[in-house]
Amino acid sequence: MIIPSIRTIIADDEPLARKKLRLLLGSEPGVQVVAECQDGQQTIGAVQKHKPDLLLMDIRMPDVDGFEVLGKIAAEEMPVVVFTTAYDQFAIRAFQAHAMDYLLKPFERERLHQAIERARLELLKSHNHNLTTRLLDLIAQKAEPKPEPRQADDRMVIRAGGKVIFLDLEEVDWIEAAANYVKMNAGKESYLLREGIGSVSERLDPDRFVRIHRSVIVNVRKIKELQPCDSGEYIAVLKNGKELSCSRGYRAQLQRLIGRTA
Repeated sequence: MIIPSIRTIIADDEPLARKKLRLLLGSEPGVQVVAECQDGQQTIGAVQKHKPDLLLMDIRMPDVDGFEVLGKIAAEEMPVVVFTTAYDQFAIRAFQAHAMDYLLKPFERERLHQAIERARLELLKSHNHNLTTRLLDLIAQKAEPKPEPRQADDRMVIRAGGKVIFLDLEEVDWIEAAANYVKMNAGKESYLLREGIGSVSERLDPDRFVRIHRSVIVNVRKIKELQPCDSGEYIAVLKNGKELSCSRGYRAQLQRLIGRTA
């Protein structure tokens, strides 16, 4: 799971209801209660201050009810909302307000668990979408040609079939490990180089080539799109149609790179 915790606010005017929620949430892994509120105004302020991932909120509260609270929260600050209430007549209106779930009091641990899991999946989808967008933005930035002149290390010397080949690195689509060699894939051609993929990676321009798997390096200018998978990995689709797997182990490295350039 990429999301380390679900930062949660509990909003209910009944102290016993807040206590029950807090106790039930204690058995949910990765859920952190960052604030408890007893009325609508407190809830609005807490959301603006803590920017939670999840809001568990009663509908009928003093001064400002749950629907009015949602009306005063900016769209970019809106958490996942789960209503917790004793009144079933508000269910349709709740879902029209884009609530994720509607828990009718008194609810048990299993019902709350189902709501938390739905919220967890929704937050993970949003997280993956944002990460993919930032990663594609980063690739687009790296893909822009630099005005500086070509340096001598923009070519790699390969001896193959009794010939010496000077391979322009800008022509390379991707590089893959093959036993004690690496295979340089450039268009319809491929060349074997007797060298480990780690040492090859150190010789490449990090603004142009990114290692996305223990055995794969890709030219970012050749990437057409990234497709997120349910497992948290990606499929990198190159402009020539080739699909390459981006493993989770190298995803964290990409996330740190994105964070530094965001």
